[in-house]
Amino acid sequence: MNQQQKKNRRTIVLLFSMTIIPFCIAWYLSSNVDWIGSGTNNGKLIIPAITTERTELSGFDEFSKLNMKELKGHWVLVNVIPNKDCNDLCIDAIHKTKQLRLMMNKDLVRIRRVVLIFSEVKNDQAQIWWKDDLRLLRARPAPSLVQKLKEIRKAAIPEGMLFLMDPLGNLMMQYDPGFDPYKVKKDLGKLLRISQIG
Repeated sequence: MNQQQKKNRRTIVLLFSMTIIPFCIAWYLSSNVDWIGSGTNNGKLIIPAITTERTELSGFDEFSKLNMKELKGHWVLVNVIPNKDCNDLCIDAIHKTKQLRLMMNKDLVRIRRVVLIFSEVKNDQAQIWWKDDLRLLRARPAPSLVQKLKEIRKAAIPEGMLFLMDPLGNLMMQYDPGFDPYKVKKDLGKLLRISQIG
């Protein structure tokens, strides 16, 4: 009987350890996020994610004004034009997001694209930047959204930046100018697989 009691106690201690040790590790890692490292993502995580409001985006042209509601509930690839002109790097980034969306195959219905135009620009001039890209939404960001984007970068936003917004309107990843669309596709594919929304 004494031998059986010792065996039972060891089993209880083992079961207790199996439940408490993973909890302690998870608690430690949640308190020390920097210790975890960058993980397997190619873009930079925005920690904490920056919450945006749909009212912070207003349509740049008639098409965008009518279709801005399309962003709600979708993953959004956000290109930015921070200056009065969109240079080659900027135009290339807009083209890459168009190709990226097409590469997502069956998941492309879960993704939308928007370009944020910070400066006052004439519609005729802007048409050159996206040419025949008929599905691209164009928006003017509210000053509050521009400030949020600058806080993410801790500096002026460079031409050709890409941000990723989740279906709840949180800016949660960023990619530097000259980003590789295949690496963005890999990140986005992972997010779409695990996401229960959008």
